[in-house]
Amino acid sequence: MSSAFVREPDDLRPESPPERVVSQHPNFVTSRGLKLIERTLAELDGRIGACEDEAELAWLRRDLRYWSARHASAQILESPDAPEEVAFGTRVTFRREGGQAETVELVGEDEADPAEGKLSWVCPLAHAMMGAMAGETVELEARGAAVEIHILAVEPIRLLN
Repeated sequence: MSSAFVREPDDLRPESPPERVVSQHPNFVTSRGLKLIERTLAELDGRIGACEDEAELAWLRRDLRYWSARHASAQILESPDAPEEVAFGTRVTFRREGGQAETVELVGEDEADPAEGKLSWVCPLAHAMMGAMAGETVELEARGAAVEIHILAVEPIRLLN
């Protein structure tokens, strides 16, 4: 076979990156979450404008499509002023079966950062606590066993943008 019909690796176009999965849940965001999405879009625009590598450009454009979709579907929900029950936009202090008190904020999926105490409103722990009031106990199924979660306090999130 003639080598004229064999493609060299440098002639191949880079593979397209897989699309990022967009959540099927409503895209609730705090005002801080919306600003984070807008900053990400601006950063991506700048990186795309300066990018000369075709493979990297494909990844950046994929991310731009994802964040553009998230921005378009964003529904801002502010923290309630005086929440009585656990809901999106609340700070919840709780204790797992007699352990140490923990505090988390229930935020949008893209704003979630468990290491910073920000949990997605659709994660299992948040889902188990939704609608509960301070003083109530709820159950969370974890690794096949039920864990009791005692709600100690429910407060509004004081956003620092």
